[in-house]
Amino acid sequence: MNATIKTLQTQHWNESSTQSTWQILKIISEFVTGFESLSNVGACVSIFGSARTNADNPYYELTVEIARRLADEGFGIITGGGPGIMEAGNKGAADANGKSIGLNILLPFEQYDNKYVDRDKLLQFDYFFARKVMFTKYSQGFVIMPGGFGTMDELFEVATLIQTGKLRQMPIILVGKKYWQGLVNWIEEVMLAEKNINPEDIDLFKLADTADEVVDHMTEYYRDRELSPNF
Repeated sequence: MNATIKTLQTQHWNESSTQSTWQILKIISEFVTGFESLSNVGACVSIFGSARTNADNPYYELTVEIARRLADEGFGIITGGGPGIMEAGNKGAADANGKSIGLNILLPFEQYDNKYVDRDKLLQFDYFFARKVMFTKYSQGFVIMPGGFGTMDELFEVATLIQTGKLRQMPIILVGKKYWQGLVNWIEEVMLAEKNINPEDIDLFKLADTADEVVDHMTEYYRDRELSPNF
């Protein structure tokens, strides 16, 4: 190998090693800040959905209503802290004087803090995986509104954790039957048919169209179950 190339590679790896050390410290700081900030938030529900949903979209208003109703039941509301469905979730919590938590992440587009997050419960993340730990650790259930790749990632992350026993069983509610039914059908007709999941995995999530359905399912589920941090 050319001596110049070897020298450049050595310099690159040495610099990379130093950067990795600082990266580890940054990751640790995100976990520490998250755990300390959210340790006393109590029972919460995470609401996932598109950052691109405008305020005049029916799903925006439905999200506001769902969050308001859940906050009235005593649940804090956790969102990604940004625009769209996230803003609607925090708005509903704020309207009900409930806890309104935002786990924001630095992105080159779409993401900014919405004004409905409690200022003492707004956290900033660089790393998706650290952010998702906070969603799962402090949530007693998940409301999945229509969304894109990020929402799908969050949905299947939660479903996988519950399926594998890394997260205890809890409600996952897909809101908008028209939006989600095609995915559910594919899971049943293809994924299940190929034996890549078990029949009971279909029961990991419920479909709903109204705030009443969401709130009734969440409150009924916890009528005789404990509300506590997950791990």
